[in-house]
Amino acid sequence: MTDFTRNRIGRRGALAGAAGIAAAWTGARPAIAQARFPNRPISIVVPIPAGGGTDYAARLIAEPMAQILGQPVVVENRPGGNDVIGLMHVARSQPDGHTLLMGYCGTMAGRAAIGGTGSVSTAEDFVPIGQVSDTPQLFVVHPSVPAKTLPEFIAHARANPGKMTYASAGNGSMHHLGTELLKSRAGIDLLHVPYRGTGETISDLVAGRIQFYMNSPPPLVSLVRDGRVRPLCVSSNERHPGLPDIPALAEATDLRDLPLNVWFALYAPKAVPPEIREQLSRAMETALADEGLRRRAFEAGSLVRFEGPDAVAQRLRREIAGWKDIAQAANIRAD
Repeated sequence: MTDFTRNRIGRRGALAGAAGIAAAWTGARPAIAQARFPNRPISIVVPIPAGGGTDYAARLIAEPMAQILGQPVVVENRPGGNDVIGLMHVARSQPDGHTLLMGYCGTMAGRAAIGGTGSVSTAEDFVPIGQVSDTPQLFVVHPSVPAKTLPEFIAHARANPGKMTYASAGNGSMHHLGTELLKSRAGIDLLHVPYRGTGETISDLVAGRIQFYMNSPPPLVSLVRDGRVRPLCVSSNERHPGLPDIPALAEATDLRDLPLNVWFALYAPKAVPPEIREQLSRAMETALADEGLRRRAFEAGSLVRFEGPDAVAQRLRREIAGWKDIAQAANIRAD
């Protein structure tokens, strides 16, 4: 575990903002206290191993929401089965609001687009509570790759077709679909190496067994700062405000408007009563409005952006349809 990871899952930062969050919620606390929900600890299930962006998003909101709701909020990692184990656990849980899911767009939209979520439908079996963050991906390479910019990397890849590797969290993940989209638009050939989680991916990236990787900034920022990986660009038309020295995709190439942002949202089983969903959504929105929390996320490379349930549901359905078209063109199927 890196110092960066320890810092971002530590409790001190979250507790520092708790007083401000609690004050912001003072007017609503009596209503929460009188309600039947929550009456025991709430679990946020992360269907991916600890150490990645999904885990970070869950831990970012867990302590502040606990302060607001008056019950512990526990992050529970349930990886396995290409995220299906965690999805099924939440979908089949008691629909009382005490078991929630932190959903990563690569799972909820990408894997869903290729039929990779088993018997679970991410659009039908869950209801959104709200979006946590919406962040461009960071493109990095191992320092052994003789490229310091994205155009140099594309030129090197064209000169060495099929010889360089890129990592993903499995078929249908955002790393996979996003890199395949980049390959198609840039006219390059890279070898796909799927992994089960971010931790082992980063270990192989740092060791030089993987040459190219795209992911949300939080797991990569400390590696960039330490010089263990080299940044090429961020996957947006404008620079990431927290990474001002790294060029945007549109600056470096003629590639624009690629749908590569990584976003995380909180979901509940579909049968959770509307009043409980609303209570959770209000608590989440208040937690994410805290300036201390937003600053900590920003320093880690994550851009907090709350969106309500309707907006998340619309985005999810739109991206499932879009990634389905891309997956069919690239002949991508579920593992």
